[in-house]
Amino acid sequence: MNRYHICLSGSGGQGLILAGVLLADAAVNDGKNVALTSSYSPEARGGASRSNLVISNEPIDYPIPDKMDIILSLNQESCSRFAPELKDNGILVIDSDLVTHHPPIRHYSVPFTKMAEKAGAVVTANVVAISTITALSGIVKRSSLEKALEKRIKEKLWPINGIALKLGFNCGRKLKKNRDEYFTY
Repeated sequence: MNRYHICLSGSGGQGLILAGVLLADAAVNDGKNVALTSSYSPEARGGASRSNLVISNEPIDYPIPDKMDIILSLNQESCSRFAPELKDNGILVIDSDLVTHHPPIRHYSVPFTKMAEKAGAVVTANVVAISTITALSGIVKRSSLEKALEKRIKEKLWPINGIALKLGFNCGRKLKKNRDEYFTY
């Protein structure tokens, strides 16, 4: 596909604005055009947070996507609110730890929070999630996402985020390889 419309959604404090910036940086590293818009509620933590990206091989004339190719939902509120924006053949990926009422459409349910704990810090769930959807969809190259992470993350936090990145890529490859097993209702 030459153009992706992506929504990264959840609550404040889950790092979705940073996740959008990381994907945008990775796409630029791949020589693609990117438009990134973000919105968040005034609360520091707990309010709604969303990053929308348009990633394209061609110039982007309108930066606001209407229907999404990929939606990542890291909490119930964002899943309920944004899942209707998914294209018919789009990819919905939810955090199975935090989304308890799964939408009645095909989706991937992944325990991002538990995987982030395994990496060493719950705050890396955003990195686990974007590396999972990257491996699943091929939006950007792994090396480009690694380069973006190294650029944006403090050096002392790189080891934990590197583990999170690896866990996410392994998960995404597994999901892609066994699509029918993991793509559920």
